[in-house]
Amino acid sequence: MNPSSLRPIAAGRFVAGFGRHAALMPTMLFALIPFIWMLSLSVKPPEEIFGSPFALIPQHWDAYENYSKALRAAPLMRFMVNGGLVCFTILVLQILFCAPCAYALAKLKFPGCDLLFALVLIGLLLPHQVLALPLFILCYKLGILNSYAALILPFIISPFGIFLFRQSFKSIPDDIVQAARLDGLSEMAIVWRIMVPMAMPAVIAFSIFSVVAHWNDLFWPSIVVKTKDLMPPSLGAAAFRNVEAGSDFGPLMAGTVLIVLPLLLAFILAQRLFIEGLASSSLK
Repeated sequence: MNPSSLRPIAAGRFVAGFGRHAALMPTMLFALIPFIWMLSLSVKPPEEIFGSPFALIPQHWDAYENYSKALRAAPLMRFMVNGGLVCFTILVLQILFCAPCAYALAKLKFPGCDLLFALVLIGLLLPHQVLALPLFILCYKLGILNSYAALILPFIISPFGIFLFRQSFKSIPDDIVQAARLDGLSEMAIVWRIMVPMAMPAVIAFSIFSVVAHWNDLFWPSIVVKTKDLMPPSLGAAAFRNVEAGSDFGPLMAGTVLIVLPLLLAFILAQRLFIEGLASSSLK
């Protein structure tokens, strides 16, 4: 093919790519502005936070003072350890329960399969706040209020996880499942030795969704946890704002940056697998 004939095609692709990026740029800036502003406030002295003129870069840097005060004034590391423990436990239990359920809905034929999947979809439509009262009563009856169990128990079954894994499992050919059965593998062995490893991008995508949701959850922890030693990051930041920080927004923003940073790093490291998981789960 004549190279000159390829130039209009290349130019068209360049214009299309430029147009897509130009359309996405305002959305990206709109999403990043709160994070940029939070980072800016975390290194400003108090007199510059509400001062004028508006400036992202401070004239005087108080980064060390704000971050050291944030670490001294409240047990942020304890909050983050609590959040990591709760999020990790919830994620492990969700995968343990969701993967076999999703496999049954995707690869097994039994009476009521479609009805059960419809119930999963209904579960996706129900906000967690709707179930807060019966879940609170359940935790009270079990005697687990103000404990790690109260933070974990209501979330071990995830309709979204079942749905995402089912969609990913359906994209795996049935011939692989039949071959595994011929080799003598049980259904549970097929789930953990074949289906889950082949659907690892979907597992990574769900893991990010799950960890972010429960790391940032403020509603449920504020109901069932009263002891500061059990508070996850979101509730700990709220307590830090109300008690220790007061109107000193520099340390408050510094503490918020420290709380958000682990999620940001995790997403950056798993970004490719996250996108692959969402794409693969949408094929069926």
